[in-house]
Amino acid sequence: MRELALQNCRIDKRYDTRELLGRGSYAEVFLARDTLASEQSPHHLVVIKALNVFLHDDLDADLERTLVENFQNEAVALDRVRHPNIISRLGHGTARDLAGTVFHYIVLEYMAGGDLQAHIRRQKLLLKQALDFIEQTCAGLAHAHERGIIHRDIKPQNLLLTADGSTVKIADFGVARFSMADSPITRVGTNIYAPSEHSPLHAARGNGQGKLTPASDIYSLAKTVYTLITGEPPRAFANSQIASLPESVANESWAELLLPAIQKATQDDCSLRQQTVDDFWSDLARLREFAADGEFSTVLKTADEAPHPHIYRGYTPIAPAMPSFEEVREPTPVSIRPAYAAKAAAAAAIGAPLAQAVNVDQSRATRTSPYIDRVTRDTQAVAYEVPKRRRRLRRFITFVACIVIFTGILYGTASYMRGRFTLPIFAKQQTATANTDIYLRPAPNADNDPIGLVTKNSKVKIVTAKDNWYQVDIVEQGRVRQGANNMSRGWLNGKYIDIDQN
Repeated sequence: MRELALQNCRIDKRYDTRELLGRGSYAEVFLARDTLASEQSPHHLVVIKALNVFLHDDLDADLERTLVENFQNEAVALDRVRHPNIISRLGHGTARDLAGTVFHYIVLEYMAGGDLQAHIRRQKLLLKQALDFIEQTCAGLAHAHERGIIHRDIKPQNLLLTADGSTVKIADFGVARFSMADSPITRVGTNIYAPSEHSPLHAARGNGQGKLTPASDIYSLAKTVYTLITGEPPRAFANSQIASLPESVANESWAELLLPAIQKATQDDCSLRQQTVDDFWSDLARLREFAADGEFSTVLKTADEAPHPHIYRGYTPIAPAMPSFEEVREPTPVSIRPAYAAKAAAAAAIGAPLAQAVNVDQSRATRTSPYIDRVTRDTQAVAYEVPKRRRRLRRFITFVACIVIFTGILYGTASYMRGRFTLPIFAKQQTATANTDIYLRPAPNADNDPIGLVTKNSKVKIVTAKDNWYQVDIVEQGRVRQGANNMSRGWLNGKYIDIDQN
């Protein structure tokens, strides 16, 4: 097993890794800072899910190909089921770590509130709060089923909360499958939440083979509901129908209203369960009506309505470009984060290992040696002595640059005082080219929801400018994006476009 060397790194010249959040059987997950997002953006912190095929000791060509395909399928599934209550994919890429290992990654939104399993360990949910989270989960899962995706691993650990604790989103579509698949399913999931047709406990017996259906997710959803409302996992009913509620809640006035719905949903025979999430939500009607009485009167309008999603700020239905991880291209090298530049410079000056400067082990430092020059170039950490003639020339250029900057400041101040800080349409119409995929904004700042997407190499015509933001008309998109609902005019930040020299 070999871990990726991604601690304290900048990935693709954009994402600064902060800490390792976890490691699975095929991927490592890092919390990272998106340097292109403002501090006010809900996505200034993101999750980098990096595919690491070397976590398998018995790696071969077929297994590696399968892992890459599964990783790409996860991205496809996330885009296909994009919904306010399902975790969103924000981007993707291919890069090299500090040891030179090529890896693929996807960027996911960061849910600072943690998972519901950890939440209920700290504090038991009130009935109203539990039903709010259940409704949001039902809304997201029903949408996934409508798009032909079966999650296969619904459990409290895969339900994540936003920072304010108001919104829940379904995560981990790594084992999701298309419901129309005819092949026998692979057993996945957590034993106490997985139905018999999925459960790993039945693998040795040869039981549970069949097609994927929404009823399998409904089984797991019902056991998750049991946990959220009672505060206890259904360990006593692993791979079996729920027959009773825990003693801690058995005497609650609502207990007899909950039990029939989850009993039906956890039957061994798939055909006897609720066949849609909406049916399951409807079977909770009496419990929901009970919660709607008195102080909880705002929970429901009618008992029969479908589950409603809850939209948290920053959500957009526009998905990023679809990844194709099998494309052959030179991956972007990972560089040391700028915060470590001073340490890297000191290490370079005394000939110390680069790993010593960034707190990584000596063996990793040896592997990063082919990339030291590239890294130190990026962070300007190479110290060398220049000839006297060159030093004089550099001082002269610095002096001229200072004069130009000072003149620009004076001109900008004068323009501002005259009320001309927002430039009119250019006297000579200028054009520019997008140097990356970038969202189109309705105003000259990033504190708003995007109204479209300008793809890399798109041609735009500049209409006006303000504070290094440009209002543009899209002349020609760099590539066609199926299903994208783009506006033809909006604002772009100047660092994402290259102005053509006319």
